Amino acid sequence: MSIARLLDENTLRAHYQPIARLDNGAVVAHESLIRLPAGHAIRNPDELFHAAREQGLLVRLEQACLDEGIRTWSSLAGRLLFLNLSAFAVVEMVDRLTAAGVAWALEAAGVSPSSLVIEITEHDHAMDISRLIHAATQIRACGVRFALDDYGEGHSSLRLWAELRPDYVKIDKYFIAGVEANPVKVQTLRGLVHLAEIFGSTLIAEGIETQAELRVVRDLGIALGQGYGLGRPQQRPALDILPAAQGVIASAEISVLPSLARAGGGDVTLARVTTWVEPQHPAITVNELAEVFQTHSSLKAIALVDSGRPVGLVIRQTFNDSYSRPFFKELFGGRPAMQFANTNPLVLQKHAGVDAMTDVLISADQRYLSEGFIVTENGQYAGLGSGQQLVRLVTEVRIEAARHANPLTFLPGNIPINEHIRRLLKAGRRFVACYADLNDFKPFNDHYGYWQGDEMIRLAARTLVSHCEPQRDFLGHVGGDDFMILFQSEDWEQRCRLILESFNERARDLFDEEALRRGGIDAEDRHGVRRFFPFTTLSLGAIVIEPGHFDKPDAVASAAAAVKHQAKMGHEGLVVAHRPVVRPHPQAQSWQ
Repeated sequence: MSIARLLDENTLRAHYQPIARLDNGAVVAHESLIRLPAGHAIRNPDELFHAAREQGLLVRLEQACLDEGIRTWSSLAGRLLFLNLSAFAVVEMVDRLTAAGVAWALEAAGVSPSSLVIEITEHDHAMDISRLIHAATQIRACGVRFALDDYGEGHSSLRLWAELRPDYVKIDKYFIAGVEANPVKVQTLRGLVHLAEIFGSTLIAEGIETQAELRVVRDLGIALGQGYGLGRPQQRPALDILPAAQGVIASAEISVLPSLARAGGGDVTLARVTTWVEPQHPAITVNELAEVFQTHSSLKAIALVDSGRPVGLVIRQTFNDSYSRPFFKELFGGRPAMQFANTNPLVLQKHAGVDAMTDVLISADQRYLSEGFIVTENGQYAGLGSGQQLVRLVTEVRIEAARHANPLTFLPGNIPINEHIRRLLKAGRRFVACYADLNDFKPFNDHYGYWQGDEMIRLAARTLVSHCEPQRDFLGHVGGDDFMILFQSEDWEQRCRLILESFNERARDLFDEEALRRGGIDAEDRHGVRRFFPFTTLSLGAIVIEPGHFDKPDAVASAAAAVKHQAKMGHEGLVVAHRPVVRPHPQAQSWQ
């Protein structure tokens, strides 16, 4: 298909898609999108621009789209017009017309330069950023603004963002599609929000198609949105977004952001516990090495390194034990210390992660914990590490990871729970905080062992998950056999009763035949007294959180825990409160 003929026929038409604020739904701009005549052999704009590029007519096509977008634009007070141009076309336009000429042409077409936003669409590696910045600076002086299109796709560049300093950055639709179920995309969008604050740009989320996507990008603080979920492109610019989208934006209901399960320390490496200790050459004598140890009393070991590569490790304690023996100095003092080194020490890469460190800690050869190990980078000596430091680091990482995601159930831990409560309080949303706890779990765990105890906890987690609405209800694992549900579902009380019914029935499957026959088990209580315990069941304490009644997440958690305590003491299964209850134990809320 000849693109030149298509352009000569002048049958391309502009449609306008609304761009709206995500805090109140107001339409603030429209993007001009070109459309082909019905039944044309070229099926969509992507194929059109691809063909134009192959036929060397890309700039001419862009100019035609620009002219059409401006020609049919009905100037709407206070609204902006977004037009797409490649970086090459921007530079060529300024070179040909000058910035003043561009401003004059816009005014002649009835479009104020201050109402125009040029979207830079760049798919060419060879773009000359310096020429683009120069051209953009000149046009900006006339009032025209700039946007980066499809950021995160193709050849979009952080350098271009930093140097162009666009007024707007449009996030590629890939990062929006299915964001409500993709924790990596959520974290990416959070990073882009932070970058936008640094560079002074306004973000636009492209490709919003569902209410769930709209709710997430709104809650992440992205200012503007665009997509079929807000409004489709049409010849006459829409003044309002779709009613369903307006309903989401007006709603106080917040999204449940998917948690990024942290198995532990993805960004933590051995470099954190690597200490630089000056190495020695393998030819150093025993007496010379003894003098080094005596001079540096804090050294636990010294690496022997030849041409940057470690060949042995001398442990201070082992070396001193030999050096202090009678006649040792006289017999071996002048010999190379290499004879008394461990020539097969443990060597770890400086950038090894937590998994590699954990493998060392659980390996059959535990002498590395006392002797330490050599750290290398690209095969070159980088320092030493000690077993004590390794144990401490791995322990800290695992504890921190458990605060974000429980390693048994992979549900969000305390930090995400508090973060979600904080978001609910900030939004002024009425919600229900429900604290879940197992009854008579310790006797079960003691009687059947912790493997079966873990299965009981996992059963509780699966039951809770199955009765929560993923887009409305947040479920977290506080720790042990304690869980927290933050309900926004209107039928939360019915869900609670179904949870109790389902769990209490399925928990019996984890007991043996004798326990099923007797209705429970014999086990020691917390005071060491052996007695009979019934089947493990679940207690739920729910408190309705009205806007303005709480201002801190820990107060909400404490109030829910107090209601849960009532449920456990009264063996009632579910207790519901509409205000904080009298504190039954020191950690609960204390006022009526």
